[in-house]
Amino acid sequence: MFKNLQKLIYPSISLYRNSRLYYHVIARNNENFKFTKISSTQYLIHRNMFIQTQDTPNPDSLKFLPGKEVLGKGNTMDFASQNDATSSPLAKLIFRVEGVRGVFFGGDFITITKQEDADWGLIKPEIFAIIMDFFASGLPIVHEKKDNSVTQIEEDDDEVVAMIKELLDSRIRPTVQEDGGDILFVGFDDGIVKLKMQGSCSTCASSIITLKNGVQNMLQFYIPEVVAVEQVKDEAEKIAEKEFEKLEQKIQVKEKDSEKK
Repeated sequence: MFKNLQKLIYPSISLYRNSRLYYHVIARNNENFKFTKISSTQYLIHRNMFIQTQDTPNPDSLKFLPGKEVLGKGNTMDFASQNDATSSPLAKLIFRVEGVRGVFFGGDFITITKQEDADWGLIKPEIFAIIMDFFASGLPIVHEKKDNSVTQIEEDDDEVVAMIKELLDSRIRPTVQEDGGDILFVGFDDGIVKLKMQGSCSTCASSIITLKNGVQNMLQFYIPEVVAVEQVKDEAEKIAEKEFEKLEQKIQVKEKDSEKK
């Protein structure tokens, strides 16, 4: 996780992300979208829209680049569950695709996180069709943008908090967004920086390790007052996580029962 961030912090180490780009063009055939496959990674395009997909460090998250502005430079919105998507018609549609676990909007990209047992080969064509159709409709992506300016420096911020926010905004968040996610400032208490991870970062198995080895090391290097970095989750994320765990347990029980038969 955060391989771009690692390259920023450890420039002497050669780290390469095997990010494959997929080129897709979707043609409308009567009422349905028709996919004309050219090769294993390329599709014939019509309707003048070019959608790329890019791998992220999280195998369950994929970054979709529609070639058009999504929320605008630096802006992000996270939808951890379908209940969070009330402000976005596009996110609502994407959540209807079976196997989709989370949706994240960036400046010029959309990160989709799937359930662990879901197949990208089945999910991607539906998502391509939804994105293509939605952008062609001209409808607003969100009804109102949430305020994610938690890293903006406020008048009542002390010097340490202001420095933390400045580092997050200028050095850390841009590189994390390249990997299809975001990292937001939540608070600073007794030397502990509390951060919230979104998009591809929120469900990545190695995110805690890289949060400590990457973000924490950088903050401590520039700001001696930082003792540690801690990831926090809001109530909606905790509920969604619990529900997902319950679903996984049910699936495992069914699989065991079928094996016995």
